[in-house]
Amino acid sequence: MGKTLPELAKSATGIEGLDEITNGGLPSGRPTLICGYAGCGKTLLGMQFLVNGATRFDEPGVFVAFEESREELAQNVASLGYDLPALVKHRQLYIDHVELSPGSVDESGEYDLEGLFIRMGRAIDAVGARRVVLDTLETLFAGLDNQKVLRAELHRLFHWLKQRGITAIITGERCGATPLTRHGLEEYVSDCVILLDQRVDEQASMRRLRIVKYRGSAHGGNEYPFLINQQGLITLLPITSTSLTQEGSNERISSGIDSLDAMLEGKGYFRGGSILVSGTAGTGKSSLAVHLTDASCRRGERTLYFAFEESAGQILRNMRSIGIDMNPWQEQGLLQIHANRPAASGLEAHLMGMLQSVERFAPQVVLIDPLNSFIEGGNILFVKAMLVRFIDHLKKQGVTLLFTDLTPGGHPLEHTDAGISSLMDTWILLRNHEVGHERLRTLTILKSRGMAHSSQVRQFLITSHGVDIGTPFTQGAQP
Repeated sequence: MGKTLPELAKSATGIEGLDEITNGGLPSGRPTLICGYAGCGKTLLGMQFLVNGATRFDEPGVFVAFEESREELAQNVASLGYDLPALVKHRQLYIDHVELSPGSVDESGEYDLEGLFIRMGRAIDAVGARRVVLDTLETLFAGLDNQKVLRAELHRLFHWLKQRGITAIITGERCGATPLTRHGLEEYVSDCVILLDQRVDEQASMRRLRIVKYRGSAHGGNEYPFLINQQGLITLLPITSTSLTQEGSNERISSGIDSLDAMLEGKGYFRGGSILVSGTAGTGKSSLAVHLTDASCRRGERTLYFAFEESAGQILRNMRSIGIDMNPWQEQGLLQIHANRPAASGLEAHLMGMLQSVERFAPQVVLIDPLNSFIEGGNILFVKAMLVRFIDHLKKQGVTLLFTDLTPGGHPLEHTDAGISSLMDTWILLRNHEVGHERLRTLTILKSRGMAHSSQVRQFLITSHGVDIGTPFTQGAQP
């Protein structure tokens, strides 16, 4: 048998998503460099690392600030719900502001960090710290141009932290495209390097996190969207891969339309499956989707409805015209309708908000109406990658997903803007046909994995008492 290799010890950050892509957190007892341009969240990430360590993992910490005073830091993070004075009072946190005034660094004499080591040592001993954050390195070495001295002192700093067994974060400002930091040296003496980035694309601001290197550990290698949420906390989409590990349920649930269930072996959709309803405008996509909403609520299941084109009031009114009253389900707490436009906050923020809504409400069924709203103003490849992760994440939780997708006029009907039809377990296509002076709707099940299903093109009827699937469409028109 092969010899089992020891695993690298890690310290959890407590930051949603980051511990997942690092396979457990930052390297314990080693330094990690967090670098990026101004405003990308370096200080915030470091502070979350310390506060989570103190409050969740029983690891007191030291924050060494070279730019902000203790009072400024306390004020800045108070809006996050962090009470730094209380943490300091209970000896869970020590904050040290090292003031470096302009001109205080003089290269005419010997330059070393011995004084900093003494201060940090006292701070670490005062609270029994296991974690340290130094923010930011550039300020410490401001005005020092001697690269030999700089390199030597950086090595001393990182070696000193390792000797003390401290899990450390050192933040550094990025300057230009390369190297990663202004001095271009720190990344070569760090055990872990994480790059934060903020960019603007199509007038939308996006933040990304990438693990540049992680000695002794496997890690996610892609760029991962992250969000500074309304509470000011950093969260990553808690999705790191598209590995196909979800279970395949054999349980079936009704679509809410008996005649549609009959086309699906008389049993309806698979629970935990993904359903796509596509078609041009006015074909009845939302009406079909709402039947699943009504059916799931009748079963006593929580349903989450994300609407991107109509308000909740409009949806409720419109569905009453086909005999479906969803007000009772809202009043009973079985249905939540979240209506807003993705463009209002950016794709990552919007998807993060959706995931948080899913986590809070714990629905059995989720509807997204329509899918196309994600595409507007976004990079299609990026949108698809995000949606793939979103779908996989919910399917692993056994959530049944239904998407509607608007096919623009003149486009092939068997087409979706995001190109995710291959991810769908069931794909239903709705069409409009002109027969004489009348417009008729039809429904076709293009595919439904894992079950026998009708291949007929059927009339699709929207009536005052709901949707019904009629007879095969053979009335002189070629669908």
